[in-house]
Amino acid sequence: MIHSFEIRVYYEDTDLAGIVYYANYLKFIERARTEFVRQLGIDQNRLRTDLKAVFAVRKVEAEYLEPARFDDVIQVRTSPRSVSGARIVLGQDIFRRETLLFCSTVTLAMLTEGRRPMRIPAEMRRKLQAG
Repeated sequence: MIHSFEIRVYYEDTDLAGIVYYANYLKFIERARTEFVRQLGIDQNRLRTDLKAVFAVRKVEAEYLEPARFDDVIQVRTSPRSVSGARIVLGQDIFRRETLLFCSTVTLAMLTEGRRPMRIPAEMRRKLQAG
C-alpha cells in the first residue's frame, strides 16, 4: 500500500532562488509519516503516554532529483519496505504530478522514554506491514 499526502509549497518553504530549501523536504516527509501512521490507527500520543515509547528517525538516505518551486502542489508517497522487531524502513518519495523530485529511505526505531530500543508491539507491526 502507498499512502499519499499532498502539500502546497509556500513562499516560506523556498530559498532565494525560489526553490524549496533542501531541509524542508525532510519536514514534508515527516508530516507525511505522521499522517501515514495516523491513517493506520496508531495514536502516537497514546504510544508516548501509555507505552512510554516513541518512534525516532535513526537513518535517512535522500536524493534530490528535481526542484520543487513556490506554489507547486507536491505529493509525498510513503510505503513500508520492512518492519522488524524494533525497526521500520519506509520509502518516501516526493512527486510533482508524475515527476519524481526527491526520493528517500527512512529508518525508524521504537525507543523507550529512556531512549533504549523497544520491540514494536505485535498488533502495531501487523498494521505497519499491511501498510
